[in-house]
Amino acid sequence: MAAMMNTSETKSQETDDRTHLRFQVELEFVQCLANPHYLNFLAQRGYFKEQSFINYLKYLLYWKKPEYAKFLKYPQCLHFLELLQYEHFRRELVNPACAKFIDEQQILHWQYYSRKRMRISLPKSSVQTGSTAEGEPS
Repeated sequence: MAAMMNTSETKSQETDDRTHLRFQVELEFVQCLANPHYLNFLAQRGYFKEQSFINYLKYLLYWKKPEYAKFLKYPQCLHFLELLQYEHFRRELVNPACAKFIDEQQILHWQYYSRKRMRISLPKSSVQTGSTAEGEPS
């Protein structure tokens, strides 16, 4: 009886280890989709023409659920994962100029929003408003 329990505990541990490993591998792969040059690499090697790979990309859409998305460091990967569901987008990625354009647009987006966040987070000083310590205009 004890041997049977040990065997079932071992199998349960193996299943948990496999589940954890699968989670890590899929998390890493989904985050790689945030890199347009990696997408170009996959497209040039024909992955986006294989139905099994396209099915895998569809399966990975579960990462959009909040309980999974919270683990992502690069949330823009979800946008690319969504775009990869469309054949036209997958076809265009073969062109290196397309990947370069997407990369440049991402950088511009980050620059714009990082400046915008800086402006929002900076406290307004009394010098900017033109008031003195007593609250009277200078």
